[in-house]
Amino acid sequence: MPGSGDELAPVTTSHISPGGRLLGMTVKQPFEVIVARHGSTVLRVCRAVVGAVDADDAWSETFLAALRAYPELPADANVEAWLVTIAHRKAIDLTRRTARRPVPMALSDDDVVDHDVVDGGTASAHERAESAGELLGALGRLPPRQRQAVAYHHLGGLPYRDIAAITGGSPAAARRAAADGIAALRRLLLAGTDERKPS
Repeated sequence: MPGSGDELAPVTTSHISPGGRLLGMTVKQPFEVIVARHGSTVLRVCRAVVGAVDADDAWSETFLAALRAYPELPADANVEAWLVTIAHRKAIDLTRRTARRPVPMALSDDDVVDHDVVDGGTASAHERAESAGELLGALGRLPPRQRQAVAYHHLGGLPYRDIAAITGGSPAAARRAAADGIAALRRLLLAGTDERKPS
């Protein structure tokens, strides 16, 4: 629906400018539309990469940097990949700054996963918080390359080609890291389930 803010495709004009040139040029969407459209994806990626405690800081730093750089971004650029690239760099910066600071392990009510998709909306809020906490804990135990590949592909929705450009390496290496990360998550989460079962 035009004007709803949901569309992100560049607007194409077809009128003749006062200078006599045809304007077949694209016009970028307002930055507010970019934030509304991609804010939740960037936050999910930040949570997966730096953890729930520092995710809000990484998200804010990502969009502040993006706001400064947005005027130079080409109108036909892949905005989502661009934002995830910025989030990746801000996450690295934040990780370096907080490397010596103890990290609290408290989990907020905000989840990394959409539980209505995972459990059909049948789990209680307590069960959802518990499973999100387990997932965040397991993600935190993955090696950085696997954690990033899982977050960028499965939470951010980026193709492996874009992940390779962000993290360095090839698309095949990004795909392998994501597959290894998912396999490691399954092992970690299943091991946690076995530990909780009554004997």
